[in-house]
Amino acid sequence: MPRLLTAGESHGATLVVIVDGLPAGIPLGVEDVDRELRRRQAGYGRGPRATGTIDRARLLAGVAGGRTTGAPVAIEIANPEPDPRPASQGERPAVPRPGHADLGLAVKYGTPGFWSQAERASARETAARVAGATVARALLTRLGVEVGSHVTAIGGVAAAARDRPGWRAVFATAEADCLRCADTGTSLRMRAVIDEASARGDTLGGVFEVAALGCPPGLGGFGQWDRRLDARLAGAVMSVPGVKAVSIGAGFEAAALSGRLAHDPVVPGLGPLGTARPSNLAGGLEGGITNGQPVVVRAAMKPIPSLGNPLPSIDLVSGEPCLAPRVRGDVCAVPAAAVVAEAMVAWELAVAVLERYGSDTLEAVLQACLRDTAAWRRDAEATLP
Repeated sequence: MPRLLTAGESHGATLVVIVDGLPAGIPLGVEDVDRELRRRQAGYGRGPRATGTIDRARLLAGVAGGRTTGAPVAIEIANPEPDPRPASQGERPAVPRPGHADLGLAVKYGTPGFWSQAERASARETAARVAGATVARALLTRLGVEVGSHVTAIGGVAAAARDRPGWRAVFATAEADCLRCADTGTSLRMRAVIDEASARGDTLGGVFEVAALGCPPGLGGFGQWDRRLDARLAGAVMSVPGVKAVSIGAGFEAAALSGRLAHDPVVPGLGPLGTARPSNLAGGLEGGITNGQPVVVRAAMKPIPSLGNPLPSIDLVSGEPCLAPRVRGDVCAVPAAAVVAEAMVAWELAVAVLERYGSDTLEAVLQACLRDTAAWRRDAEATLP
């Protein structure tokens, strides 16, 4: 089973990621990793730590001649502004920040000195995940699978629902926008509310979508609850710090529809076994298995809890009420969260690919997948009128 393991703290010297169980032969260069790290750092409303430095990766192991060797891939990312003080020192106040993991950590470990663990609970860890998932993205690219994202809402500003011009056009427009929004007018309004929130010491959350195009049908499983690919994707995206809700396809909107309106009809076409689907309310997954349509995952991110105008809290040592500490951070990180969610979707899809077509080399995986999809195409052609 492929694994993606990370280590490191927010203000430690470095972050490290190990990617284990992927085949040999996947093209990978440090420039590929750095590109994804830059995408994660971008976005209007990011704080000085994200905008004042550039994350760069070092490939430490598992890559030779620009391709994976089949051994574990190890990647290092130096942290900006590492803190020379041990996180366990009592210089930081024992005051939990509402919305952070602080109070839960203090309870879990039985001590008001939660900062050692809070350093690990920081969203900074996602830089390592984005770096590691670059390997999975490279595998998917060779299979013709494209993963992208766009932001649909920030604060109370949301893009109007309308027919999309196509996912690739949405991806391209979003990639060129500072908020990853595919609608220019909406993006301008989003920037205005971010500026207003910044001026009052507040933060904003939002909604984004991740889509994977070209996924082979048949990925995932139904035999056990933990093999359903929709459940795995939802869990992976929910693991992104700040994400509080995840849906697949129509999601919550489907709950308001009747059965005749909530499902995608099956009609003759060029898809699996000679079928086609005129809509994609299922978000590319039925019964925990991909059906050949774009896999669409939507997520809602809460406002960042590090506030310039902090909320009430309590000193865990003295028991006295006080304000939470002011911690420098972002006003809005929804675009960054979308990029991290892309990485998590890419990782879970790559794992599902290897479960179905796994082998020791990329070439063998490609051949197995192409043989399978060729069979789908032959079946489709045989059923054409």
